[in-house]
Amino acid sequence: MDERRFSGTVLLILIVVVLVAGGVGAGVLYVVTQPKGGGGPPTAQLGDNLTVNYIGMFGGTPQVGRVFDTSLYSVATNNASYPKSLEFALRGGPSTYTPLAVNNLGPSSGLIGGFWQGLLNLPLNQTRIVTIPVGPSGYWPVNQSCLVSEPLVYSIPTVRSYTPTAFSGLFPGIQPTTGLTFPDPTYFWADTILSQNATAVVVENLPTVGYTSSPFGWGVTVTNVSATSIQLTNDLSPASAGLVLGHSQTGMDCGSTTPKTQFIVSSVDLATGTFTENYNPETVGATLVFYMTIVTLSK
Repeated sequence: MDERRFSGTVLLILIVVVLVAGGVGAGVLYVVTQPKGGGGPPTAQLGDNLTVNYIGMFGGTPQVGRVFDTSLYSVATNNASYPKSLEFALRGGPSTYTPLAVNNLGPSSGLIGGFWQGLLNLPLNQTRIVTIPVGPSGYWPVNQSCLVSEPLVYSIPTVRSYTPTAFSGLFPGIQPTTGLTFPDPTYFWADTILSQNATAVVVENLPTVGYTSSPFGWGVTVTNVSATSIQLTNDLSPASAGLVLGHSQTGMDCGSTTPKTQFIVSSVDLATGTFTENYNPETVGATLVFYMTIVTLSK
């Protein structure tokens, strides 16, 4: 069954459940597909054990409609019908995609509130669309400490001096030899070694104005070169906000055990000449939409 379509004669019932947690209200909006007439399959209740197929999409701009997670291999591998979010990653082959096991449906199930609440009263083998806003039932707003502001235009020295140890770490596999020219590992233009001895390796960067590379995930253009500095401009615009995935060499500790080196360019401000690197997971601070179908149900 195509999880994005409904087969048979159905009655669409629009239900809004308003939750209150800690004095904060949040709406969970979902659409139920239900056959006409009496009877029907069993429905999910608190405490039930279920397996669920789902497709998770973004419900708000700028990644609206993009899939960030799914239990279905056919969806995970179909980018034409199901475009993917910036941080979506294929888990592996078909065997890695199975229905989600939900034990003891309710607050202790380990799921965000809007997801397990959206399963309540859902009949077996029928599909429901659940929209989960930012807040207690979904993911909280972005952690401001995980945002980093960077300039759109910046400069680096034309000539740099490194200790032999630092040179080996920054330029792995390069044997320091005076006059040696090699590709820069960050910007990919030509570097040359001006001099080297037991205490210092002096390297000159040799870009030309107009040269463009992609060291961070987008274009960076050389806009000026002097004897002392190289000016570079990040080729980002306000239209890039929320749609560009970047990476840094150092990363940032944003609630994870290891520094996160991947981020999303969340804003570009031409007035201040800055852009923002957002190291929060892309689902944080976002409205989520789930298509969910109960595959098995045990009382």
